[in-house]
Amino acid sequence: MLLWRWASRRYLLPCPTWLARFLENPVVKGMGTQSVLDRLDLRPGMNVLDVGCGPGRLAIPIAARVGPTGQVVALDVQAEMLRRAQARAQAAGLENIRFVHAGAGQGKVERGVFDRALLVTVLGEIPDRRAALQEIFDALKPGGVLSVTEVIPDPHYESQNTVRRLAATVGFTEQSCSGNWLAYTMNLVKPER
Repeated sequence: MLLWRWASRRYLLPCPTWLARFLENPVVKGMGTQSVLDRLDLRPGMNVLDVGCGPGRLAIPIAARVGPTGQVVALDVQAEMLRRAQARAQAAGLENIRFVHAGAGQGKVERGVFDRALLVTVLGEIPDRRAALQEIFDALKPGGVLSVTEVIPDPHYESQNTVRRLAATVGFTEQSCSGNWLAYTMNLVKPER
């Protein structure tokens, strides 16, 4: 774990698969998962994009909340993380999740189809953050919301000011920000044009 923290401060490295068990730890789940989901204001039938889904910690409960008439697209750059998420979806009997093996900003996401998108401790791991945010902006419907969650122990932590600045460059406007500098969720909206 210490080696990953050291290396990730020098390079843009996604959370390694061997650390996935820490993401799936019940203690970690209890420290924010429910809050992140509540701040998304999910409803049945919504389409949601989970960028950097990892082992499916959020994609699985999101799929349950949007129900069979909704869909979740779980995107991750690591094939092993997607395999873990797929296994969890199968175990939960969820068929409304589509898994995409790609990095954010690589043009693998449909345009104008999502009601919500989320980046949970992922933005700082993305080499071209502006391209990723532009792809997410384009993927959202007008009025769609991108929810960005950052937690200070993450070696790729992005400050609120950094997120605001990057988001504004692609057209997002801030809807709300909950938390403090240690841990926060910022919801950004794609304006209705």
